[in-house]
Amino acid sequence: MSLLARKIRLIMKLRKAGITDTAVLGAIERVPREAFIPPMFHDQAYEDIALPIDCGQTISQPLVVASMTQALKVNDRHKVLEIGTGSGYQAAILSKLCRRVYSIERHRPLLQTAERRLTDLRVRNITCKAADGMKGWIEQAPFDRVIVTAAAATEPPEALLEQLSVGGILIIPMGRDKANQFIYRITRQEEGYACEQLMPVRFVPLLPDIARNPTAQQEQADPYSFAADSFAFQN
Repeated sequence: MSLLARKIRLIMKLRKAGITDTAVLGAIERVPREAFIPPMFHDQAYEDIALPIDCGQTISQPLVVASMTQALKVNDRHKVLEIGTGSGYQAAILSKLCRRVYSIERHRPLLQTAERRLTDLRVRNITCKAADGMKGWIEQAPFDRVIVTAAAATEPPEALLEQLSVGGILIIPMGRDKANQFIYRITRQEEGYACEQLMPVRFVPLLPDIARNPTAQQEQADPYSFAADSFAFQN
């Protein structure tokens, strides 16, 4: 089966799973997922599974990417902050839907690779940096939307809440136990925040600071070792 046929099959699966936002589906259709994964996994690019990338991380399951993006309710006027650039795939999806993406990654090797990919794809509305994502990006705040691709323990970082504009939305997984993590949608109101629990997932933990020892972190992980750590939609 060709990559195009597999992509069409994936889009149909996402529709059946409840992804009804045509803009989100269109973005997933337009962004080549195979460009964000190692060549050895290209034949699995449009399977609905997480796949390993460098630094012991994964590219997210397409259904999780689509679900989080749909929950974000993003439009072409929005400025979006992403915590966890990873492969660059989620940022590329967001770039098709919003005015500008600011993305933070704590693993420098991942960031460098992601930036090269985005440049090769001629994506011009994403700005990235290596930093502690838990501190946000105060120089560019406030943000209309914030999306976090790692799990906070019990509450979102205060800096991310403070950098969210009134009426803005934060999408973040939370939960101490990987077996009891959920995606939450937090909306900033004139006074306080409204919080909705959306769906169960499994994420790697949200960590502070820039990661050290990049050489060791670049070792390729076993593609089948991520079942407990990579995040995935739970049926």
